[in-house]
Amino acid sequence: MSFEPEALQAFVQRYLDTVAGGSADDIAALYTEDATLEDPVGGGEVHIGRQAIAGFYKGAASVELETELLTFRAGGHEAAFMFALTVSGAMRIEPIEVMTFDADGQITSMKAYWGEQNVTQL
Repeated sequence: MSFEPEALQAFVQRYLDTVAGGSADDIAALYTEDATLEDPVGGGEVHIGRQAIAGFYKGAASVELETELLTFRAGGHEAAFMFALTVSGAMRIEPIEVMTFDADGQITSMKAYWGEQNVTQL
């Protein structure tokens, strides 16, 4: 299975828009039932399944989030991208995420690479 880069970028933009404006359940709905999420990589728990992923995003529901896609790369059914996440106008995080997608464009796995060195207080 392979997607055109434009289709993968549209999937990523849909994710970023949903993170910025949707609920935890809206974001989790972009993932497959058995998807995995690791954010940040090496930082602890791997969340497995849509319910666990919704739980991960619940903390974001109480803050104002803005997202901006900075860099995008695609190959096959995977995408790697850097974006800026601005939290309540007070903090900016610039993670690199790698996502894989199924034939329906749902996220099957997501890994986020970032650390304290990628966080700026505004």
